[in-house]
Amino acid sequence: MRRTPLVGLVTGLALALAACGGGGSADKPVTSVDPATVSGTVTYWDTSDAAVEAPVFKELIKEFESKHPKVRVNYVNVPFGEAQNKFKTAAQGGSGTPDVLRADVGWVTEFASLGYLAPLDGTYALDKPEDLLPTPAGSTKFNGRTFAVPQTTDSLGLLYNRELLKKAGHEAPPKTVAELKQFALDVKDKTGKTGLTLNVDGFFVLPFLYGEGGDLVDAANKKITVNSPQSVAGLRVISDLISSGAAAKPAIADSYLAAMTAFKEGRTAMIYNGPWSTTDALKGAAFKNKGNLGVAPVPAGSVKAASPTGGHDYTVYAGSKNLAASYAFVRFMSSTESQSKVAARLGLLPTRTSAYARPEVQGNELVKTWKPIVDTGAPRAWIPEGGQLFEPLVQAYQGMATGKLDAAGVGRTVDGKYREILKGWN
Repeated sequence: MRRTPLVGLVTGLALALAACGGGGSADKPVTSVDPATVSGTVTYWDTSDAAVEAPVFKELIKEFESKHPKVRVNYVNVPFGEAQNKFKTAAQGGSGTPDVLRADVGWVTEFASLGYLAPLDGTYALDKPEDLLPTPAGSTKFNGRTFAVPQTTDSLGLLYNRELLKKAGHEAPPKTVAELKQFALDVKDKTGKTGLTLNVDGFFVLPFLYGEGGDLVDAANKKITVNSPQSVAGLRVISDLISSGAAAKPAIADSYLAAMTAFKEGRTAMIYNGPWSTTDALKGAAFKNKGNLGVAPVPAGSVKAASPTGGHDYTVYAGSKNLAASYAFVRFMSSTESQSKVAARLGLLPTRTSAYARPEVQGNELVKTWKPIVDTGAPRAWIPEGGQLFEPLVQAYQGMATGKLDAAGVGRTVDGKYREILKGWN
């Protein structure tokens, strides 16, 4: 479905002034603009998967340019793992910074607190904020203002190879961590394949912490909780899965790729991953029969089953010299129509309520599978330091994976690092 051209006339200068006046917020929201009046070049850093996701986003960019004939998009695909620090370095230096960045939801409050992002309240970029799902919209806020527009939302689930589980004697996926361990051992014993492959990444630790009632921090009370008994219990679950042989000894370098490759090739029966990975998984030799790929909620710990909320947001650089064009680009890319096309092609979950009413979204099996899982995702702490919390956790996790640290040692080590980051926290 083609987007209906917006009517009204607001010049690029007026849009830029609306963004800058009053600290970046217009007195009256700018809700319409003639696309033919907007001009300039928008440098866009896309952090999506270059092989699987980027081609779809590039198609949307071409459509945007056709509807905004005076705007050109300078597309740059930046590896996700490099983008956070690369953007901060560029913004600190004041040069080489993109006009628009596809940011992880955990980066937004940090960038906003540093003054790197343009506030979007009252600008043309922020269209129908009431249509945005509350949880992904929460990642865009800092000090009561909006600094991003959500692009996609996600969480973690258990991806499994139905055939391998069946050969191991299991028709359904594990529902608890205890079952996860036993099912993985059964796969190893009865098929010779690996039962479970873990990803050494901070985001992927969270389901195990949540499952035992733990977390990294308690933001409401400014309390560091990564070394609490509950969080350490969650770390012990991971350690036990590795030491028991239920999970293979994790790769340290390129851990995500190693786990994903093993799963696609049928060398491992189960991995934790998110909606973004399923289209890629279906390209693997193990899933030529698409029905062999199973997706389920993460197994429950002794307290609950829960996964962290993830996703990505569109942000605009505060120092952009192309604010009007950048706002138009963000509005288009985050629209119901654009999100629906992405969902239909890639199975990524929209952040707009209206998108879920579209037939192309309702008809996508991956969206139908993942939406109930993502709907129960646990919101993370949207604090400026949030983007810095995973690196110390990953480093300590690597120590546990190599046998240099036990679970208690991970908790103590990360707690010490967090106290350097979160000044004045308990």
